[in-house]
Amino acid sequence: MSAPGPRDESPDRLYTVTGGRTRAGDDTPFDLVTLVVTESEPVPGMQSEHRTILRLCRRPTAVVEVAAELGLPVSIVRILLADLLATGRISARHPRTSRHPGTHGLPDPDLLEQVLVGLRNL
Repeated sequence: MSAPGPRDESPDRLYTVTGGRTRAGDDTPFDLVTLVVTESEPVPGMQSEHRTILRLCRRPTAVVEVAAELGLPVSIVRILLADLLATGRISARHPRTSRHPGTHGLPDPDLLEQVLVGLRNL
């Protein structure tokens, strides 16, 4: 992954990026480890952040990694992801759980390591 670009978390920019919305909605499936996968290519006229998300998520990518790459707060990224999910441009799923005996459905240790790296990049 490349290093995140310069962060501009000014309230004006964040307001513009989300169209004034402050929440993604109660029914959105996005937490920090939700994996996002692109289902279609970017189209002309699409918001730049949406285009970037579609390029980043050609392989399953955790929400926290998307936020780190965009240099945006996770709450803002959840709103952008909800937009893309509503139009069918992405799919989202929780990571597979480990099938090792004795782990009782805990997340895969390799995935947890990847999330930790993403969090450190924030």
